[in-house]
Amino acid sequence: MHSTELEIRTGGSAVVTDLTREAGRFLAGTPGGAEDGLLHVWVPHATSGLAILETGAGSDDDLLAALDDLLPRDDRWRHRHGSHGHGRDHVLPAFLPPYATVPVFGGALALGTWQSICLVDTNVDNPVRRVRFSFLAG
Repeated sequence: MHSTELEIRTGGSAVVTDLTREAGRFLAGTPGGAEDGLLHVWVPHATSGLAILETGAGSDDDLLAALDDLLPRDDRWRHRHGSHGHGRDHVLPAFLPPYATVPVFGGALALGTWQSICLVDTNVDNPVRRVRFSFLAG
């Protein structure tokens, strides 16, 4: 298995960051990356997750709005350190897990036409995230 870790700057607001291009670059530089296998993406954080979705046509903003409706940033959360409503950020990975696995065929991600691998970070207290790509050749 070949693996690398990236640092992603998400800033001070809730964001959906498309990682698909970085994933492709990782595969291209991986020994055996032109083979079939699996790309596993892992976010080692308790307050962010990964999603496979369309970006750029409003779906990323719709996802953030849906998360705000489902997990409001208010005082209901028992987990209370950090900024106002930060407890909801700790619940996020139960809905958007911190991992995703994508098939790779001939070195190319087997994503659908409009699918992207996205980091979803609603935690405004931590502007930098780590993402690990691991490729397991078939």
